[in-house]
Amino acid sequence: MPDGASTERLQKYLSRIGVGSRRRIDSWIADGRITVDGKIATPGIRVTSGNRIRIDGSPIRGRISRTDKSSRPRVILYNKPEGEICTRNDPQGRPSVFRNFPKIKQGRWVTVGRLDINTRGLLLVTDDGDLAQALMHPSSNIEREYLCRVYGNISASKIDLLLKGRKIDGRKAKFLRVKRIRGEGRNTWYSAVVGEGRYREVRRLWESVGCTVSRLNRIRYGDIQLPRNLRVGNWVELDRKKVARLKDSLKQENVSTGSRHRKRVADSPL
Repeated sequence: MPDGASTERLQKYLSRIGVGSRRRIDSWIADGRITVDGKIATPGIRVTSGNRIRIDGSPIRGRISRTDKSSRPRVILYNKPEGEICTRNDPQGRPSVFRNFPKIKQGRWVTVGRLDINTRGLLLVTDDGDLAQALMHPSSNIEREYLCRVYGNISASKIDLLLKGRKIDGRKAKFLRVKRIRGEGRNTWYSAVVGEGRYREVRRLWESVGCTVSRLNRIRYGDIQLPRNLRVGNWVELDRKKVARLKDSLKQENVSTGSRHRKRVADSPL
């Protein structure tokens, strides 16, 4: 390692250039999938932009100097159609959302959570793994809003159950808000808001009260709305000011969450 070279933890470095979230990179290190200068990486190893880093034998390209101030996160909004998956490779050969994203010179695109193959709508994508992780983490308390076409006997008591919470895979899940929008019978549309992005959470909540979701469309992620003029299969990039506001909102939410946590601790009986 060159004398005087600034270093950072491998997880942070790879996450910053969009390789993946720190949690995912931790698992790759534990599995021995990452090498640095020909040696298997160990937890806590520090690197510079000059190190030769490989994952599963493939070199990481697009290295960025830690002090490169021109490096800023990019965020795009993608209106995902049904029939596309949110992973890069699929043994069944199904089309991936990644085929539609613009090429980048360094790092790679990371999706902020996933939408299943039968769900359409707003998908956030960034080249900053840390930003993606922060946007997905439950502690950020970021709402996701969906339009759901629901079929079944939907009563006030069932809506109450969905708001109070249901057990899914041993964990409580619930809608923060749910509202009938239009239609009736097989074509009744509801707006449903959840606070986490758990696997098929919206569909499984409706199924827990005997209803079926035939269409699902995510229209909002936090303060970001799906643009009305963004056609299915197209994307638009956020400008720097909007990306800065997005990052600031995360900081403010973390401060607010921390204050609420401290209050709960202070109010708890000893």
